[in-house]
Amino acid sequence: MTLRFAVLRGAALEASLDDLAAMRIAVFRDWPYLYDGDPEYERRYLADYRDNLGAVLVGAYAGDRLVGAATGAPMEDHAGEFGAAFAGTDHALSDMFYCAESVLLPEYRGQGAGHAFFDHREGHAQALGRSHVCFCAVERPLDHPLRPPHYRPLDGFWHKRGYAKLPGVTARFGWKDIDQPVETDKTLQFWMRKL
Repeated sequence: MTLRFAVLRGAALEASLDDLAAMRIAVFRDWPYLYDGDPEYERRYLADYRDNLGAVLVGAYAGDRLVGAATGAPMEDHAGEFGAAFAGTDHALSDMFYCAESVLLPEYRGQGAGHAFFDHREGHAQALGRSHVCFCAVERPLDHPLRPPHYRPLDGFWHKRGYAKLPGVTARFGWKDIDQPVETDKTLQFWMRKL
């Protein structure tokens, strides 16, 4: 089935909050995030996209069913830990748009949704007058006990889209892993491209 993409705002986003929260919890439970999700936290987090005029949330649909989503916001509007990662660099937060996350149910992968998610967010960033787009990815040890044996990172896909790692630009952000009793901080590596 061909996927359809739509920007969700206002009432359309509000109507999808529970579905989006459930999808984020399901997808981020897998490697490498291992996120032990909380529906209430997810609703609050996603409501920030509903309430921010500079933010974008792109939904992917198979027919009428929401099967994926990608988010983004002006960098200065995202969590402080993310902006702080750029302290001491030549990058002004006001020049950057942050692509927060992309989630897609496994059975719909490999159909171009990753490119469509980036295309929509990069287009939105350009419309806001941003010159750079960035995102970050969690760094996990190669010998992590929950790492799947055939896991293939997305680095090649990101390189093809023109993104490069920013050496030394990392953030620390916490969540509870599925195999841990409490929340722990993770290292997130930033990637960026010029529009």
